[in-house]
Amino acid sequence: MPHERTRSLVQTGEFLQELAKNAELPELMRRQAKALLRHYPSAQDIGLKIQVESRCREELALLADKHGLLHPVLAIWLGSEPMLGEE
Repeated sequence: MPHERTRSLVQTGEFLQELAKNAELPELMRRQAKALLRHYPSAQDIGLKIQVESRCREELALLADKHGLLHPVLAIWLGSEPMLGEE
């Protein structure tokens, strides 16, 4: 499922870019698409988030191996499914 979320985020960004550039659409719709893209994560942002989350999981696993039980919040996060995943 993380892979599907990642693909969906990337494809949504691409779709918004297409809407923003399509001169056949009303100006209001293009402006709305541009406004949404202003704070929408780029494919590079999403890739970086995946790398950071993966590294955090690796480091927490090493910490748990070395020192034993983690705080319950960290243990739950470590055992949960990643939000995003590499395609």
